[in-house]
Amino acid sequence: MKLSFRIKRGLLNVPVFVFLILLVAVSVAPFLWVAMSSFKTNREILTFSMGGAFHIRNYTNAFKIAPIARYFVNSVVVTGLGIVLNLVIMSMAAYVLARFEFRYRKLIRSIFALGLLIPGAALLLPLFMSVKAMGLYDTLGGLILVYTAFGIPTSVFIMSSYFLTIPKALEESAYIDGSGFLRTFVVIILPIARPAFATAGIMQFLQCWNEFQFALTLTTGHASRTLPVALYYFKSAFASDYGAMFAAIVMVSLPSVIVYILAQKQIVSGLAAGAVKG
Repeated sequence: MKLSFRIKRGLLNVPVFVFLILLVAVSVAPFLWVAMSSFKTNREILTFSMGGAFHIRNYTNAFKIAPIARYFVNSVVVTGLGIVLNLVIMSMAAYVLARFEFRYRKLIRSIFALGLLIPGAALLLPLFMSVKAMGLYDTLGGLILVYTAFGIPTSVFIMSSYFLTIPKALEESAYIDGSGFLRTFVVIILPIARPAFATAGIMQFLQCWNEFQFALTLTTGHASRTLPVALYYFKSAFASDYGAMFAAIVMVSLPSVIVYILAQKQIVSGLAAGAVKG
């Protein structure tokens, strides 16, 4: 009886497993094809050849066509500072929204929510004019401010939802022992909220590292452009060098893939914990 029940249950799960396998294949296959093509010649790519030797020169050609090394350093600086500023500022804002009752609290949360609904393309011209008026056009500082601001809605809702799951008794005990607001927040709350910080930080990393539209519009020279813009150099005159183009795509996207694979448990745990209350 038990064996028959297990067989029926297994048969019912077959469509689910097939769907998941197809979903994984659709998601992973394009990246694998690009990665394999980055080691092939143009002829092998155009003929969909599965054999042949691996050609490392596609990666060296990619560095010759576009200033990838310089753009990589810019991406690291912009992404790193964008994450730090976003988490430091938004953690405090999220904590206040989650823990304190005050006038216009719901209105402020609604304003943050609107940030999730407005497309980036609609803000491109106002941001361009604002950045240029502040004298930050074609600078890393301008990109850092823009990326920090664009991650505000996501970070606020991830962290504020997580803060709501932390028992208030911990803070009340700290206040009774003489701990102030700032010390309680830094010493007690922040260590507990590490999953939320990891989730918000990784989401901010993926957004900053892969962003192309603002990096192209708000910069003009090599000194401040980021890695996704390097792909722009493979258009027009260099469009026929598919091997070098695929090599550049791999170098741009690989850090995001590695970070997500290494930190996927933190993302899931942070989102799951934050979904309990809200």
